[in-house]
Amino acid sequence: MIIYTACLALGLLFTLISAVASHFFGGHEMAGHVDLGGHAGTGLGHGGVQGMSFLSPTVLACFVTAFGACGLILSRVAATWGVWITAPISAVAGLAMASVAFVLFNFIFSHTQGSSEGHVAALIGQTASIVTPIPRKGVGEIAYVQGGARYTAPARAENGLAVQAGKEVRITRIVGTQFFVDSVY
Repeated sequence: MIIYTACLALGLLFTLISAVASHFFGGHEMAGHVDLGGHAGTGLGHGGVQGMSFLSPTVLACFVTAFGACGLILSRVAATWGVWITAPISAVAGLAMASVAFVLFNFIFSHTQGSSEGHVAALIGQTASIVTPIPRKGVGEIAYVQGGARYTAPARAENGLAVQAGKEVRITRIVGTQFFVDSVY
């Protein structure tokens, strides 16, 4: 019973310390970069995936707290009295609560994360305007609007011909950071 009490107290203590510490010491800055194609990069781990790991301190604290609380409750019930019954049930309850926390936080993070990076595939077929003229078989610059924001990108004419500034074009394909365009008739 002392282990369950310690787990519950440790989990609650961690939660309180995390809440207070995040209030005073939160807001860590991260380094990042944006390349010419409008792709943003940051110092995040997880293979580029936003969210929490199942082994994050928050999820682990949720497991420890639920394990302790469930163990305390079950040790008071006569039918489940005994460590061989309460420990496995408490472990399953802890895993269940940790799983709920993991799914809930990842759901919240996936819906609150904003990004200035547009989806490149959605740009195919979109119209743009020539900002810097495209010389014959050369590179110029286009401007396009996506998600309410204006972006510029290096561009080549699909047919290799010169295109004057101010002309409206359609994006036909994107290779790396270079956009290929065709005149709109």
